[in-house]
Amino acid sequence: MSVVPLREILADAFDKRYGVPAINIFNDLTLEAVLAAAVERRSPLIVQTSVKTVKSIGSDVLYRMWTAMTDGIDVPVTLHLDHCPERAVITECLERGWNSVLFDASRMPVAENTRQTVEVVAEARRHGADVEGEIESITGVEDDIGSDTAAAQQDLAVALDFLRTTGVDVFAPAIGNAHGSYKRAPVLDFQRVSDLVAAHPLPIALHGGSGLSDEQFRDLIGRGCAKVNISTALKETYMKSNLAFLRAAEEKDKWDPPSLFRAVRADVVELAGSLMTLFGSAGRAG
Repeated sequence: MSVVPLREILADAFDKRYGVPAINIFNDLTLEAVLAAAVERRSPLIVQTSVKTVKSIGSDVLYRMWTAMTDGIDVPVTLHLDHCPERAVITECLERGWNSVLFDASRMPVAENTRQTVEVVAEARRHGADVEGEIESITGVEDDIGSDTAAAQQDLAVALDFLRTTGVDVFAPAIGNAHGSYKRAPVLDFQRVSDLVAAHPLPIALHGGSGLSDEQFRDLIGRGCAKVNISTALKETYMKSNLAFLRAAEEKDKWDPPSLFRAVRADVVELAGSLMTLFGSAGRAG
């Protein structure tokens, strides 16, 4: 148990067709709360950090928070660097001890993306780490990375060549999903996940998970989406929980920060735990 490689967590999920929440945290409270939910629900968990979070907190402090909070944890967890187009940040996090990284070179031509991803995979292997890859931008801006321009899908043959050449451990395709809050119900290309998995059995990462229906989650997980990214839902829960508590505090004219932290933590634990149950990862840690 405890801190394990990303591929170890995803191998079981992919084989048994359940999804593992990959939740973007942004401070000590959210990190501790999602880990607590994993222990409570006996679920594996992928903790994700954005480039923005790494830079705002600092990789040293962030990694020390991680090691302190996972010391003695008895469910499998792993630390992942989410969408990162900056090779220097990739190197920094791998050297600190991150277990995996998503090298986001989706804005590059596929050939250059492939060439650099091969280099990142080699670098990660030297640190015993894993790599997520993508060749298509996921629509939407998240933590200052991305674009609102709709992503164009590459042909299946192009995607398969990327997977075979780079040797990435998980793949994030564009299937009509988007980062942030959906402005309308997304039209998803479920078959593309099935086609990729049939041609090259590899765990698929579902990005833009916040806002999908329970039915969409279950369908995609059943097709091989073993890693399910959640960011916006946590941010909204965190901010709205703070807002509700502070409004009540203002009415009562009672200001107690520890009470605020407890209330927000409870809401974050509940959100993370509900996702573990929905995705089928609850109880998988024994």
